[in-house]
Amino acid sequence: MADNKQVKELLDAGVHFGHLTRKWNPNMAPYIYMERNGIHIINLYKTTAKLEEANQALAKIAASGRKILFVATKKQAKDIVAEKVKNVNMPFITERWPGGMLTNFVTIRKAVKKMASIDRMKQDGTFNTLSKKERLAVDRLRAKLEKNLGSISDMSRLPGALFIVDTTREHIAVKEAQKLNIPIFAMVDTNSDPREIEYAIPSNDDASKSIEKIITSVTDAIAGGLAERKSGKEGDDSKEASKKKKETKKEEKADKPKRKKVAAKASKEEE
Repeated sequence: MADNKQVKELLDAGVHFGHLTRKWNPNMAPYIYMERNGIHIINLYKTTAKLEEANQALAKIAASGRKILFVATKKQAKDIVAEKVKNVNMPFITERWPGGMLTNFVTIRKAVKKMASIDRMKQDGTFNTLSKKERLAVDRLRAKLEKNLGSISDMSRLPGALFIVDTTREHIAVKEAQKLNIPIFAMVDTNSDPREIEYAIPSNDDASKSIEKIITSVTDAIAGGLAERKSGKEGDDSKEASKKKKETKKEEKADKPKRKKVAAKASKEEE
C-alpha cells in the first residue's frame, strides 16, 4: 500500500516523535497515537492524510500564480527551508520575523524599494560619488535589509498562503496571517495548538530529518502546481497563436480578390 510506504518513510525520518508528555497541548490529542518513555508519539497515518490534503491545496495555490511564504527561523529548519524553497522560487523568512510583515506590508515594501534604490546607485555610478564613510553606511544598510528581507524582495503583494515550521515559535506570523485571513499551512508538534491552523500537519518540528522530509514533500507539490500553470500557459499561447494564424489566413483570402483587382488596374494603366 502506498500509504504504508509513506508512513514508513515518515517513521524513518522520525516525524512521529512529539514533545515530552508534560509539555503537550490537549488539542493535539486526536493526532497522538500513544505515549512512550514520557514522550508523545504522533499517529503517522493521520500525518500522511493531513500532508496529502495540504499538498493538494498548495499545488492549487501555486498553479493560480500566487506566492506561498515560508517561515522558519529555528536553527534546525533555516538551511533546509532556504535550500528547498529557493528551488520552487517562493519567498521565505529564515531570520527574525519582521513585525508587521503582513499587517503593515506597505512599510515592508518601502524597505524593499530602498534596497532596490541602493542597487540602482551601484549600477549607475552614484554610489562611487559618495564619501568612504557614506559608502560604508549604505553597504551596512543594504546588508541589513538583505538579511531581513532577502527572499521577499520580489513579493509585490501579500502571499496567497503561509507555510510555518513551529507555530508556537512563529506565533506573531500566525496572528498576522489570521488578521488578514491568509490561510496557514504548518508543521504542528504536540506542544502546539492545531485549531488556529487551516492545514495542520502533525509532525516533529524539532529534528532536521523530519523537517526535511515534510518540506521536500510540500515543495514537490508546489513544483507540480507550477508545472501545471506553465503547461496551461503554453497551451493558451499556442491556442492564441493558431487563432491568429487562422485570422491571418482569412484576411489574406479576403484580400486576394482585392489584390488581383489592384494588380489588373495597375497593368491596365501601364498599357
